[in-house]
Amino acid sequence: MLEVFYKPTFVKQYKKLPEALRLEVKEKIALLKQDPNHSFLKTHKLNGWLDGKWSFSVNYKYRVIFQYLSKDEAILLSVGDHDIYDS
Repeated sequence: MLEVFYKPTFVKQYKKLPEALRLEVKEKIALLKQDPNHSFLKTHKLNGWLDGKWSFSVNYKYRVIFQYLSKDEAILLSVGDHDIYDS
């Protein structure tokens, strides 16, 4: 099982989301902990200035960017729509 940590930036962005979306994010984080490569998450490696980081889908619009700290640990860096890839 993957242990997940939260960067303060992620927490701040998460708290600004509507409640229904926060619930969806929580469900996807639970899925990530069980199986980081679950097909529902569409987990993929990022490149360019985000090289070394990964992303998974919350829904069609929202994504979470994270980074593996080890094979058993990950830290969630940010959550938002596709604009999070630009910031």
